[in-house]
Amino acid sequence: MESGKEIQELNRNLYPSIEPYSTGFLKVSDVHTIYWEQSGNPNGHPVVFLHGGPGGGTSPSNRRFFDPEFYRIILFDQRGAGKSTPHACLEENTTWDLIDDIEKLREHLEIPEWQVFGGSWGSTLALAYSQSHPDKVTGLVLRGIFLLRKKEIDWFYESGAAAIYPDAWEPFRDLIPENERESFVSAYHKRLNSDDLETQYAAARAWTKWEMMTAHLLPNEENIKRGDDDHFSLAFARIENHYFVNKGFFPSDSFLLDNIDKIRHINTTIVQGRYDICCPMMSARDLHKAFPEADFKVVSDAGHSANEPGIAAELVAANEKLKNLAKKNGP
Repeated sequence: MESGKEIQELNRNLYPSIEPYSTGFLKVSDVHTIYWEQSGNPNGHPVVFLHGGPGGGTSPSNRRFFDPEFYRIILFDQRGAGKSTPHACLEENTTWDLIDDIEKLREHLEIPEWQVFGGSWGSTLALAYSQSHPDKVTGLVLRGIFLLRKKEIDWFYESGAAAIYPDAWEPFRDLIPENERESFVSAYHKRLNSDDLETQYAAARAWTKWEMMTAHLLPNEENIKRGDDDHFSLAFARIENHYFVNKGFFPSDSFLLDNIDKIRHINTTIVQGRYDICCPMMSARDLHKAFPEADFKVVSDAGHSANEPGIAAELVAANEKLKNLAKKNGP
């Protein structure tokens, strides 16, 4: 175990905002082209940031979790999200396609191996990617654990979370007629894939706002307003819903937990808000029970968002720890 002195020495403050030193688009299939960027130190230790949603896209603040003098920071927008094209496209958009894209990007940037950082759906993708390519991952930082199991989807979209946020739930519920409420995920799937664009937008706004209103321990107005942005909401809601209807494209409900042996050797930190409504702590606890070698940091005064102060501090500290390990074991 680390001593208290070592823990205190780790920086826990977000780094200053920086701009990318290179950006580009990578054609990953006949249909999809993904946006990528690099910031920080061009000769630094590579780290790839896997955004949430799926469909959420990256934002400039994502760069701030990493020491820009040490890390070569790679952000990219997953298929259909952010600046990637075509926008909100569900064709050829599965977990396995995204894993292939991560590998294509790694090879395109001529990176032999890299650290992987992901929160929420990004934690799902980080686990799936590292289990598929364990030899390419130097360390893992996972936040707001989501294993895409039926009970997690049911908790947030069918029951459970509504008991804590009934005021936020009611507009989400009321968009769907009573005779279709046996499965909100299915009812929203129908509307998000409607032939009528306004029907799609109305469903996307309701879906996105429900998640944005529950993502912070204390309401965050800036985050909630993202639900009013039709461009953002359509990709976020359509792609999320597509993945949830298809159970993450995993062969079994416990797929990620069943394959932990493949990544047991990778230095991993799990960061979880105690009051995370979107991805409740049961999943982080199940992951840690299957993977006791990982550090498990429970933030007692936080919900889901990486931007909550306690979670941001633990994420920076987790990267600092991996930075120190990399320096110690360096060439």
